[in-house]
Parts: sequence; structure tokens; C-alpha cells
Amino acid sequence: MTTPFSLLLPVYRGDRADHLARAFESTVHEQVRRPSEVVVVQDGHVGPELASALERLESASPVPVRRLRLKHNVGLAQALQCGLSACSHEVVARMDADDISLPHRFAVQLPLVEAGVDLVGAGMREFGDATPLGGLLRVPPTDPARIAAEARLRSPFNHPTVVYRRSAVLQAGGYRELPLLEDYWLFTRMIEAGSVVANLPEPLVLYRVDAGSYQRRGGLRLLRSELGLQRRLRSEGFTSRKEMTRNIAVRGGYRVIPVGLRKSLYRNRFTTEVADVAETVGRESRALAPEPGTPTRTRRELA
Repeated sequence: MTTPFSLLLPVYRGDRADHLARAFESTVHEQVRRPSEVVVVQDGHVGPELASALERLESASPVPVRRLRLKHNVGLAQALQCGLSACSHEVVARMDADDISLPHRFAVQLPLVEAGVDLVGAGMREFGDATPLGGLLRVPPTDPARIAAEARLRSPFNHPTVVYRRSAVLQAGGYRELPLLEDYWLFTRMIEAGSVVANLPEPLVLYRVDAGSYQRRGGLRLLRSELGLQRRLRSEGFTSRKEMTRNIAVRGGYRVIPVGLRKSLYRNRFTTEVADVAETVGRESRALAPEPGTPTRTRRELA
């Protein structure tokens, strides 16, 4: 008997209806192994277009959909924590409202969880107008020791790709408020708590980027979160004083350098340019640019 699992999908007023529809279709309808339920967390008020899209997706879904409507926008960490409480199953898969899952994503991730892994991520491919024609491939570390070592400097998981055990997340304290770095902080606490972790190198998610992505990987707000994260990692005993000093210099510096230099460093250090993305991206590589006046979602960037 296969393990049932929940899909946790937060939705925010800045998400685009067409991107949400594509994310839902790819992660539910098109999956070889479909989730047992979808828990949509509506984080505060959404506009009529997005509300209509949610209604259509819910009515046409081949699996049950539970929509958790939060009266006010509470932010990603609290929205995810509320969503976890609403999930019916121990195993939970994460998905963002503007990315795309490849059809075999869960068919290859769930067997690892069934074998005893508490947290499993995967590679992913960035696509969109802001990437080269073939996209950018981001491959995470796969050796458990390497995952733990890399976590001392940066997140060893591509957060839109993860599947985890809810009990392991809650044992580590769940999602806690830390703007734009909630996932990374959670992963470090899961590793410290002894969770069994794994990564698949294969790209199983297409991560949508736009012209503002590199701008959002820096700035004063993210710098403040970065400094807060480093203090917390040190106080929790996850990093040494030497590692904290290095991280503040390297990661903090990365947040304040010019956007052009940040873009160059990110591409050279964390990604591999792909020659041909057509076999996986297809029509998604021709994604529309945001329409004028459409709110842009603040994403948790990956470096």
C-alpha cells in the first residue's frame, strides 16, 4: 500500500492566476503519483481573478482540496504552520504557486520517504525571461554528510522541491518567522534535531524567475534577516563563532553588492547553464511577463 500524502500550497494576493493554475495542474493532475489531498492556504485577501482561479481549480481537482482561508495576511511562516496543522497526512509535499513540478516528481521522491527519510529535496531548473535560453540548473548536495556541512553556509535544499514528514518538522519547532529565510532556518533545525535527510540530483521542479529575482536576493530587508539568521544559528549551536563570522562576511556581503555582480556570482557559483531546456520546460519557457500593475510576489530566493 502506498503512503498517502498532502500537498501544501500557500497562495498570496501577489500570485498570478495563470501561474497558480499551471502550478496546480503540474503538481496534481499531471503527476504519475498524485497527492491524496491538496491543502491551499489562502494568506489573507486575494483579488477576484485569483479567487476565481482557486474556485475553478478546486472544483476540477481529481483529489480533495481543503482551502484554509486566513482572514488577514500573516506572512509565509505562519501560513505554512497553519497549513501543516490542516494537513491530514504525516507526509507533506511543498509547492509554491508559481513553479512547475515535473510529472514524475512524487514518484521518485516518495519512495525515499517510505524508506525512512524525513526530508527529501531535489534539483531544480530555473526558467523565465531572466535566465539563459536553456535555463539554469541547480543541483543540491546528495551525500548526507555534505548536506549537513553545506547547511553551515547556505541552504542545502531547494525549498520548492521538498517533501517531509510533518512530525519531523514539528519536532524541530516548525516554521518560525524570519522573512525570506524561513525554510533555510527550518532545515538547519531539522538537521540539528537528527532528521534523516536526502537530496535527489535530478531536477524535479521548474523554478520561475523574472527580471527582479537578483534584486530580491539583496537589499536591507534581506540583510536584516540574514544577520538575524546568523545570530540564531550561532545561539542554537548549529554554527561556530568562526562560521558565523564567515557567514556574515560572505552572505551579508552578497546582500549588499551591486545587482550585476550578485547575478554573476550566483550563476557562476550555484548554477549550471543548460544548453537545451525544451524537453522539460516546453511551453513554460515562453512564460508571459507580469502584466503592468500586477503585484509581484516576494520570493524566498535561493542563495
